[in-house]
Amino acid sequence: MEISTSHPRDVPRVSVVMPVYNVEAYVAEAISSVLAQTFTDFELIIVDDGGHDASMEICRSFADPRITIVSQQNRGLAGARNTGIAAARGEFVALLDSDDRWLPEKLMLHVIHLDNAPEMGLSFAPSRFIDAAGQPLRIVQRPKLKAVAAKDIFCRNPVGNGSAPVLRRSALDTVAFAHPHERSRTCWFDESLRQSEDIEMWLRLSLTGGVRFEGIAQVLTEYRIGSGGLSAQILRQYETWEGVVTRMTRYAPEFTARHIARARAYQLRYLARRAIQLGDAGMAMALLRGAAASSIKPLLEEPVKSLTTLAAAIAGRLIGPDQFARLAGRAAGGQLVA
Repeated sequence: MEISTSHPRDVPRVSVVMPVYNVEAYVAEAISSVLAQTFTDFELIIVDDGGHDASMEICRSFADPRITIVSQQNRGLAGARNTGIAAARGEFVALLDSDDRWLPEKLMLHVIHLDNAPEMGLSFAPSRFIDAAGQPLRIVQRPKLKAVAAKDIFCRNPVGNGSAPVLRRSALDTVAFAHPHERSRTCWFDESLRQSEDIEMWLRLSLTGGVRFEGIAQVLTEYRIGSGGLSAQILRQYETWEGVVTRMTRYAPEFTARHIARARAYQLRYLARRAIQLGDAGMAMALLRGAAASSIKPLLEEPVKSLTTLAAAIAGRLIGPDQFARLAGRAAGGQLVA
């Protein structure tokens, strides 16, 4: 592992951890959104995860003394985050994926939030969805913000994505563990997962670390949804989610058994909405059938969203895949994604 750094003398309050792997089209926007923060007492740890495009040349073009670049062989998103967290010096750790962006007030508001609630370990805020070109879509995440329990994280994941949270370092360390094959390395995220590593971490923080989650109402993250390749990954995403469930049964078997049917139904409905956003009505219908077979609670608890999803999938089957894909593209996800 190779580290290049130029630090200010004082230890920063916030360490921003940003993995970078083949994101040359987006990484400058991500870095700029960090450097534009109204709260300035931070370090930005960029983890070069062994990509092969011009991403790191772009990163090195930013001459800000708060930036540290850590280079490693490719380990994936979870492994890159672990490397960044290991290098972090701040009291708080903020995560940012290098294709997403922050609004300028994000760090300031999260620091205030955490400072005012010493018992809280993870602060998050809603996200706005943007497309590959950085244009806002018509959907804004509106998650549960208060009294967030483990069952809320399992079923609805209010944190939403890996660019939304700011965590107390002491909270992160409640779930640290030695890498199973490299005992000298400390892990926080599970590197055996290539998807769903976020939700696995949030659940472990809540269930085994006893970490308290709370959100603030302002939209502070812009979460990018790419236009290509996701349809082929939907089933893989579901498989990795089931892998998270398997892990949970080892350390929280009673909790998992109590909530799995409802959580699986919500996960399948979420993936159905992603399939609709991509114009794949056939896959959406199959996923919705699986959701209904698991539990009808999403229909009872969120009837409008559930019935809207079903109606969109049926419409897609009626009008044909080509026209439906065009309509879904123009809607840019609309209100069918979250």
